[in-house]
Amino acid sequence: MNQALAALLEENGISFEENLPMAAYTTFRIGGPADLAVFPADERQLAFCLGLFAGEAIVLGNGSNVLVSDRGIAGAVILLGKQFSAISREGNCLTAQAGAKLSALSAAAVDAGLSGLEFAAGIPGTVGGGVYMNAGAYGGELGQFLESARVMDLAGRIYTLSAAQLDLRYRHSLLMEQPLTLLSARFVLPAGDPGASRERIRTLQAARRKKQPLDFPSAGSTFKRPEGGYAAALIEQCGLKGCAVGGAQVSPKHAGFVVNTGGATADDVRALIRHVQQCVEAQTGIRLEPEIRFLGRP
Repeated sequence: MNQALAALLEENGISFEENLPMAAYTTFRIGGPADLAVFPADERQLAFCLGLFAGEAIVLGNGSNVLVSDRGIAGAVILLGKQFSAISREGNCLTAQAGAKLSALSAAAVDAGLSGLEFAAGIPGTVGGGVYMNAGAYGGELGQFLESARVMDLAGRIYTLSAAQLDLRYRHSLLMEQPLTLLSARFVLPAGDPGASRERIRTLQAARRKKQPLDFPSAGSTFKRPEGGYAAALIEQCGLKGCAVGGAQVSPKHAGFVVNTGGATADDVRALIRHVQQCVEAQTGIRLEPEIRFLGRP
């Protein structure tokens, strides 16, 4: 990094680190170093960073739905941490900043006597990533309860977009298509019984522990749900459960997950994903589409 860039970040009080290993910042525990990682402390610093890197920076929260290249990330990564994790309540509405964990949002809803977000308790991502991909599980999606979101463009301008404007569909939002960064999201929730909500969360968590490979690092569900079926069922039907490339494996517990059994590389994961796609397409005619995002150098 050149001295002028370092000086600009320092002058604006923005913490940064060069050659930061991304394996520590993704749930896959895989990834080479980012040339530069910056840690904005507030929206002013975030606006400065977005403008400084002219849209070339990658914005990450918990790194739960991504695979970072073994060769790392060229340029900058903007990491939104605890400084962007506030959750507030106003009546039957919860507003959460982009860096807030979805599990924390779910817990806040229960504590406030509001229901609907129990499904989010076990999703390892943040509100930012969750809205970006309209995250969901067990029949629920964030888009069902999202009223609006505050977003920032590359010039630092802030807009409020309605749920309709965000074009929330299955694993899709406007944020995938436009250079906008989510700042916070506002959810409108029905009143609920905290006891019933906690029991629902316990039931869902037990189901996750029973069916999902939570004891190995992963990026969650590897593939999107194909029309009229389920990726895991197709993969299992094709005899691919337990199939491995290096340290990457199609989970024997749940075929919808590719897991890091220890020392897996991003290249291992990508090779395994390609193998699964090819086998499933050859046997069923269905091309599985990855749900995870691939980041970094080829």
